[in-house]
Amino acid sequence: MIHYSLRCDDGHRFDGWFASSSAFETQHERGLLACPHCGSVAVQRALMAPAVVAGREPSRSTETAPDPAAPSAPTGGGGAGVAGGGGTNAPVQPARSEPAAPSPSSIALMDERAHKLRTLIKAMHAAVKEVGTDVGRSFPEEARRIHYGEAEARGIYGQADAEEARALLEEGIDILPLPNLPDEQN
Repeated sequence: MIHYSLRCDDGHRFDGWFASSSAFETQHERGLLACPHCGSVAVQRALMAPAVVAGREPSRSTETAPDPAAPSAPTGGGGAGVAGGGGTNAPVQPARSEPAAPSPSSIALMDERAHKLRTLIKAMHAAVKEVGTDVGRSFPEEARRIHYGEAEARGIYGQADAEEARALLEEGIDILPLPNLPDEQN
């Protein structure tokens, strides 16, 4: 496995694990790599510090390849929001060398609780999209317009970064983060 530090055209940094450098190139050329923060497919490898071992002792790596069945650690950044929505922590998962992610039920190592949680989150996404209006990146402005009576009161969803979400909450505007699923962005 090869670990690359990746960066999108908006400057968001995230990690990816690939079977080989050619696996990265293939996925990159096919547009299969996307930033987990903003969804941009303009992804490039970022500069990385080399691993340097001092002395004559055998190399002992403190970093191991991630378990693909284990949940990823969340990172800060923008994400989808709902009902005034706000920023979320988008989970970063290692890039896959296969073109399509397997369904949750086909992953033998996924426990029942994780499968149920994924199903609930998908149902929540469907319900929000059924009754709400996607306002995209203009979410903070539209939420303010609705809150202050400048626009028709209605359910909306879109994107806001953590600072924008915090500012909305400080203004007394009710928002609710809508969690992203890893397979929606990679």
